[in-house]
Amino acid sequence: MNTLFGSLAILLYGASALWLARGVFLGRPRHDAPPLLPGFAAVALHAAYLKGSICCGTDGLDLNLLNALSLVAWLTALLLLVSSLRRPLHNLVMVMLPITAATVLLELVFGRGPSIEVSGGPELKIHILVSILAYALLTLAALQAAVLAVQHNSLRSGHPGGRFVRALPPLQAMESLLFQLIGLGFVVLTGSLVTGFVYLEDMFAQHVAHKTVLSVVGWVVYAILLLGRLRFGWRGRTAIRWTLGGFAILLVAYFGTKLVLEWILGVATT
Repeated sequence: MNTLFGSLAILLYGASALWLARGVFLGRPRHDAPPLLPGFAAVALHAAYLKGSICCGTDGLDLNLLNALSLVAWLTALLLLVSSLRRPLHNLVMVMLPITAATVLLELVFGRGPSIEVSGGPELKIHILVSILAYALLTLAALQAAVLAVQHNSLRSGHPGGRFVRALPPLQAMESLLFQLIGLGFVVLTGSLVTGFVYLEDMFAQHVAHKTVLSVVGWVVYAILLLGRLRFGWRGRTAIRWTLGGFAILLVAYFGTKLVLEWILGVATT
């Protein structure tokens, strides 16, 4: 049954993305709800799939690399779909849904990888939840920065760009949304680090020290970016580079660390 949920989620993610892409290709981008409906059905099926994949035992969580990757992608897609009901974010949805489908496909193909069971009290679960939400928000910010880079380069080159670029909101609105996402993600990332230092026994233990240090470095990068925006009006390529740089550091901090520890060393991580 779990395989069926995952397979249907992949099909519906693809259907929603193709429906949105069709509007862009025909020069009539859709900013209404119907193309999003298969996406919402997909995240519901993806949630059912994740429940069967992640929940283990009475109180444990299997947060191995592929499960964690799928969970972050699911939450990112959900946040983006909900936000798209009020904002013209359909182009971002069109990009994110295939990525989310790919994370489910990876689990189906590789069987979720090594099983890493994590058990603990509610404090640990709070830390994990806040961390995943931070990664999801900053993934959205990175996606927004990547699309903004395409739009920015198109405008600087003096060419109007393809239908995808012409269907995007104005540059100023795109940059405003980028910093809203970064600001919210930064607050939640701060909460993730605080709950980690408060609730976990040793954030600098041998198997999590790299993750902790890199997460703090990523936090500093985003803090400098937000300060630069407030004090010096940073925007354009500067904002894009700092956003993608900070995200790359967090990507290595969490998923890079999990890849090495779980798939090579066989050490459980949260």
